[in-house]
Amino acid sequence: MGGIVQRIGTEGTRSVNLRLALSPILSLILTGCFSSDSSDTVARAKSPSGAVEALLDENNGGATTSFGYVVSLRAVSSSATTGVRVASAYGAVRNDHAYGMTLVWVDANTLEIQYWQARRATVERTSVLIGGTTITTRMKAGVRDESAPAGGMLYNIQHHSAAGRTN
Repeated sequence: MGGIVQRIGTEGTRSVNLRLALSPILSLILTGCFSSDSSDTVARAKSPSGAVEALLDENNGGATTSFGYVVSLRAVSSSATTGVRVASAYGAVRNDHAYGMTLVWVDANTLEIQYWQARRATVERTSVLIGGTTITTRMKAGVRDESAPAGGMLYNIQHHSAAGRTN
């Protein structure tokens, strides 16, 4: 019986050593350090009054997923760097080759989020009070933007910046 206990103890030691060696790697994977998930502000549009700013964030989940988009609103006078989330979309495109959405102020109180097609598009808050102004948010599908360059919006910002041009 002593030999069996010794053998189990040895295997248990090897198992513990393996767990200790793999622990940092598993920790990195589980905390998302190897994830390519990112979110970047790719478009901004000030309201006609200049008091409210719409922000479009692009989320890149990696090669096996499409781009996600989040639209938020914030008061320009606010020190907050993030705004109130009002809409989101997944897989939104502006033409056959360009991902993204376009932020258009149709009047002082109405933000229209335009895109050609999307796998999912949702207005999360149709009306929100920002800096004392009530802003209405709506989405408009079917708007094709032939001038939008191919690829994701962040890619195009970085590509144009690297080429010495600005967006």
